[in-house]
Amino acid sequence: MKLSLWTIGKPHEPYVKKGIEEFTDRIGRYFPVEWKIFPMPKHSNEEQLKKAEATMILEALGKNDHLVVLDERGKMFSSETLAEFIQIRANESTQKVVFLIGGAYGVDQSVMQKARTKWSLSALTFPHQLVRLILAEQLYRACTILRNEKYHHR
Repeated sequence: MKLSLWTIGKPHEPYVKKGIEEFTDRIGRYFPVEWKIFPMPKHSNEEQLKKAEATMILEALGKNDHLVVLDERGKMFSSETLAEFIQIRANESTQKVVFLIGGAYGVDQSVMQKARTKWSLSALTFPHQLVRLILAEQLYRACTILRNEKYHHR
């Protein structure tokens, strides 16, 4: 199973880049993993921007990909629940799980309809760059939980 972490916007900012790369490398010990950063389309209003982002995302999404949209209205997972979620996808022989961090205005409804899972990291609002780091760290943590390794203490 491959884990794909998708986001819209600029490349990783220096203040988070090293951490993202570190956790991404660590995840790679358990699952193939990749980042895909879609460029922000040039549009004047929020709806046009979300539609253009949706077009890029939907064109890149495979028909069998399990799309997880990070959304403030999604379900909150504990670290253990995230680990269980990943294990279930692996047991189902899911080829690719795509974790999508939407654009500045959220995700278009057409993408939300394709999402098999909607996940909220927190009730708090974080900058998109920081969400990238949190996502990578939490996926790594879930991998260590699955292997019963000592990174996660409970």
